[in-house]
Amino acid sequence: MAASDREAPAEVRLGSVLVSLLDPHPGEEVAFNRWYERDHFYSGCMVGPHFFAGRRFVATRRLKDERLPEQGSMLPDVRDGSYLALYWLLAGHHEEAVRWAVDRVQALIAHDRMFSGRRPVHAGFYLSRFAVSRDPDGVPPELALDHPYAGVSLSLWEAPSVEAAEALRRSLAERDLAASMTGPGPSLCLVLEPEPLPPDSPSASEGPESLARRVLVIGFYPEDPADSVRRWTREVSDRVERAVGGRLLFSAPFIPTIPGTDRYADELW
Repeated sequence: MAASDREAPAEVRLGSVLVSLLDPHPGEEVAFNRWYERDHFYSGCMVGPHFFAGRRFVATRRLKDERLPEQGSMLPDVRDGSYLALYWLLAGHHEEAVRWAVDRVQALIAHDRMFSGRRPVHAGFYLSRFAVSRDPDGVPPELALDHPYAGVSLSLWEAPSVEAAEALRRSLAERDLAASMTGPGPSLCLVLEPEPLPPDSPSASEGPESLARRVLVIGFYPEDPADSVRRWTREVSDRVERAVGGRLLFSAPFIPTIPGTDRYADELW
């Protein structure tokens, strides 16, 4: 086969994101951390086709004190979800990667490799729509999980309609995020929209219409996110509410885990 006839190498461009939020059962914190970082992080995701970056984060009780909203969260308890894992998928390969991930989890379940001492809080795939950076030549989204950021935040807003969600994304792209990034807070924000999970996924998924009204922002912080996440979230939420009548469903800061250690496992509750 001539070189020109071969399939072109995949362009390294962020296409979608897998978000996984979990809690260990009380008393199982260390065992959970070791299972996830030594087995599941790789066997459940990183060895899969088109997964090109991944990183784990943790919310200590100090960070959970900064979560919003105090009432009306999408979770039964806004403090749910101690460990966050983020995975980057190559653009143009979303369906293949999702199919592999669902099949792989089913296989791990069949081989008793999913660790019973844990509680799923949220799992979902999100399509990357755009990024907003505070710096003209800042960290590209593709490198964000490898850059030594001090922390990240997940912020999920819900618009009153599908059309309003698109207007919300435009508002975030054109003015709201850039206007909120002039002081302490995230220096890079990724804006994403949720995708329904396949019907045979072990995790539950809300209906397509409900998901289509939601907008997720992942913020990357050069300094401790606990120092600024509430101010930043409230500022953006005020803009979102004025723009489209959207409401905040969840905002939570996290800091990176330290691979090969059980650091923070005794600071969750």
